[in-house]
Amino acid sequence: MMAASSRLKMGPPGLRAFRQEVSGGFLFTFFFRHRHMRSTNPGFVPDSPLHRELSAPWLEFFEKFPRAELHCHLLGTISRETFMDLVRESEAPVTEEEVNEFFTRGEKPVGVLRIFRALEEHILKKPEMLRRITVEHMASAREHGVRYIEFFWNWTGLKRHFSYEAGQRAIIEGLREGEARYGIVGRLIPSIDREASPEDALELVNEMLAHPADETIGLGIDYRETNHEPENFWKAFLLARAAGLHITLHAGEFGEHWRNVETAMDLLGAERIDHGYTITDNPALMRHARDENVIFAVVPTNSYYLRTFTDEEWAIRHPIRAMKRAGLRIFPNSDDPTMHHVNNAESWRIMFEFLGFSLEEIREMLVNSIDAAWVDEETKIRWSTEWLDEFDRLAAELPKLD
Repeated sequence: MMAASSRLKMGPPGLRAFRQEVSGGFLFTFFFRHRHMRSTNPGFVPDSPLHRELSAPWLEFFEKFPRAELHCHLLGTISRETFMDLVRESEAPVTEEEVNEFFTRGEKPVGVLRIFRALEEHILKKPEMLRRITVEHMASAREHGVRYIEFFWNWTGLKRHFSYEAGQRAIIEGLREGEARYGIVGRLIPSIDREASPEDALELVNEMLAHPADETIGLGIDYRETNHEPENFWKAFLLARAAGLHITLHAGEFGEHWRNVETAMDLLGAERIDHGYTITDNPALMRHARDENVIFAVVPTNSYYLRTFTDEEWAIRHPIRAMKRAGLRIFPNSDDPTMHHVNNAESWRIMFEFLGFSLEEIREMLVNSIDAAWVDEETKIRWSTEWLDEFDRLAAELPKLD
């Protein structure tokens, strides 16, 4: 028992009260009597003291109810098989062993950015490859209840291979094919590579304005947040906003200061926030976000918290729960589904099965996702009727949980 108590002292700082709570109580007992391999859980999330055992009808419910996916990176949807095909086609200096490592989701995941860099530098040499990735994921997403999806894609790392116009055209071809074949609507959000320069960001926005498309609806920013503050790219966001493009930013993702979330909201004009977890370090900012009706596209399989929280801490301490308690509007997304070993339906299921949200709260999140989507008001009204009616119908058929 001494060894177990020592383990509970490990983990990120600022959790002493939690450790004292679990060291002699329910959670301590739960984890050391009921743990099993995380590989059996969606997204490799840890077992949770909030866990609900779901029967087949409940699992089917999460697969079926219609929803939107608004936080999904195109390169994070590529399957292992397609990855290997494209490696061979591009004659990239990437071995099968390396590809297998890319798709390994351990108990302390290291994140996916290194995989994206390999794709950009060595593999995605032809725009047609983007079309294939797009179509394949639209088919997969539709199987898991997604009716509308907004893809992030980064051109800056691909411009060594082809023009922005060529890349956008290939993805749009994939979106249109996916809609025709699978009945799922897709849109594009080109994203600033924050590890590149502000000048590269301006180049991206200028390309967007030079080659407008109905499917391209906004500007985002991603890649590693650490030491790459959002205000560095203010000119690019100002230009995009002036042109009428929607704005969203990844902020507060890697445990970085809440100021990045504040900057995204108040300086750069974000209409929604991707991740945003460190806002929980600033109660006044949470109240401000709540009052401004900012919606957060969260990711329950976020690698940072799987890496920094112990298994015992993960579910209870996850900031997604604190965000909801503070009255923030949130909804789950898959982010990089094939890399996270999760699909969109499982992202929603994790919120209920592992993080303890109620079915009523899941329904609220569905409303949030509709309100956050960058579609016209007529479409939102229609979805609010059709999707919520379908959710309610399916929920009414669910058996009681044990």
